[in-house]
Amino acid sequence: MMADINVVPYIDVMLVLLVIFMITAPLLTQGVKVDLPVADADPMQTDAPEPVQITVDKQGDIYFNDEKLEQQVIMAKAAAVKRRNPKVEFVVRGDSEAAYQHVINAMVLLQRAGIEGVGLVTEPGEK
Repeated sequence: MMADINVVPYIDVMLVLLVIFMITAPLLTQGVKVDLPVADADPMQTDAPEPVQITVDKQGDIYFNDEKLEQQVIMAKAAAVKRRNPKVEFVVRGDSEAAYQHVINAMVLLQRAGIEGVGLVTEPGEK
């Protein structure tokens, strides 16, 4: 009798799973494509959880965590998130080609929802 376990089928299954995950992982990353402005600012160091992202694309459409919503819905969701977790941070990602007014409108929506501090996201520049 053989006392060994044949592990070749297990290795085959693992390799197939590895290939599947390698192919599907890049497809799972989704988001709104924006060209962020470049700035010579140092990145912020924070221990806070992942911030809520409000994105403004170059057409002026506003997204709440990569989901395009109406302005009233964004205000309601932002207020609800702030009530659940008062320490959560909100950041605005504005496309570099977006009209300044659209970015300000997104910040005003957050202010009306009771969000007091808002960060602006930029691409790191050369120093």
